[in-house]
Amino acid sequence: MKKADVKADDILSAKSDEELTKPFVGKVEKIYENSVLLKIIDYDKADKTAVSDLNQKIVVNFKNLKTVSKKKMKEIQALAKSDVKVEKIKKSATEKATTDTSKE
Repeated sequence: MKKADVKADDILSAKSDEELTKPFVGKVEKIYENSVLLKIIDYDKADKTAVSDLNQKIVVNFKNLKTVSKKKMKEIQALAKSDVKVEKIKKSATEKATTDTSKE
């Protein structure tokens, strides 16, 4: 892939010969002269520890980048739209009393 083909926020497939053993998918965060900084968003379970050690970010040379297949892109979008529900939890009477006394 060429530098001109890459834009910020693109989703690309990549491989890294040193850090990760399997190909992965990342979102372009920054473009350098010969490489890009990717936020790793989809990877093989075998690389879970390595991805964690890298803080979900990696620099990859342009020659190791490819466009993501439409099938893979749909899978990623489905994961991104997963339902997450947040509920407010009521404070117990003892927590309220502790909070009220700490304000004074």
